[in-house]
Amino acid sequence: MSEANTSPERQGLTPRQARHVRIALSAAIMIAVGAVLVLRLGSTHSVLTLGFYGMALILSGSALVLSRAGRTRWATLVLGVGVAVAIVAEWAVAAMR
Repeated sequence: MSEANTSPERQGLTPRQARHVRIALSAAIMIAVGAVLVLRLGSTHSVLTLGFYGMALILSGSALVLSRAGRTRWATLVLGVGVAVAIVAEWAVAAMR
C-alpha cells in the first residue's frame, strides 16, 4: 500500500461520540432550564416567563431527539438558538419592568 492511497487520520469526534455529547448537553440544559424556571416562578408569576422557559424546555427536548436520530448539527442549532432566544427574551421583559 502506498502513501498516496492512505487517508489521513480523522480528527475530532466520531459520529457516535458526537451524538452522545449532544444528548448529554441537551439533557443538562433541560435540567438547568427546569431549575431556573422553578426559581423564576418562585420570584415572579409571569406568563411570559413560563412561556420563554417552556419554549427552551421544548427546544432542548427537540435537540435531544434530533441528536438521537443522528442530526447533531441540527440539534446544536436548535439548542443554541432556542436557549439564546429564551435568555434574550427574558432579559428584554425584565428590562421593560
